Amino acid sequence: MMDILYTGPVPADRESPMTRSETSPSRAQHPSPSQKPNTCCFCWCCCCSCSWSEDDKRGRRKTQETKLEPFPCETCPKPTMEEIKLWAQSFDKLMKNPAGRNKFREFLRTEYSEENMLFWLACEDLKKEINKSAIEEKTRLIYEDYISILSPKEVSLDSRVREVINRRLQDPTPHIFEDAQLQIYTLMHRDSYPRFLNSSVYRSLVQGGSRSSSES
Repeated sequence: MMDILYTGPVPADRESPMTRSETSPSRAQHPSPSQKPNTCCFCWCCCCSCSWSEDDKRGRRKTQETKLEPFPCETCPKPTMEEIKLWAQSFDKLMKNPAGRNKFREFLRTEYSEENMLFWLACEDLKKEINKSAIEEKTRLIYEDYISILSPKEVSLDSRVREVINRRLQDPTPHIFEDAQLQIYTLMHRDSYPRFLNSSVYRSLVQGGSRSSSES
């Protein structure tokens, strides 16, 4: 019997399978549902794998954003004019005052660098911990939130400090991030603190304090 698309004298039983495949519209144009079109196979694999990779990264980052509960602003009385002026004398005096930390944190948020203060506060909280399992858990969360290069809240640390942290991860102590905390403290002091003193956040405090003093 001859093939339906037979156009020449060559018998169907001598026609090669490849020839039949190439000349059959039903086979060339209608692949099975499980079969991917050959012309897109390479592109499809690459595009899908890239898309999956990016989605996976975004998923991990979104998860890590909520690993550690954010520190609420510290509860403290309204700062006096004397305290506000002391903050301009030294960064240490600002950071030792709860109201000062709150206002400085408010300023850092405007510069999209609040993670520096959050990391510093997390380290201070870790130093107070005495339970071994709690130390290990908090260490893991701090690392994933602020040290990991996959985190959107990663703080800026040099390679030496990172190596020290990585060596200590197997047996963490409350002071595992001490070098990193000092480096971020220094960064805030040198980089953000001068701008804070010239910011509207601090100027409004000084002006508000001055008005309160004159009224009283």
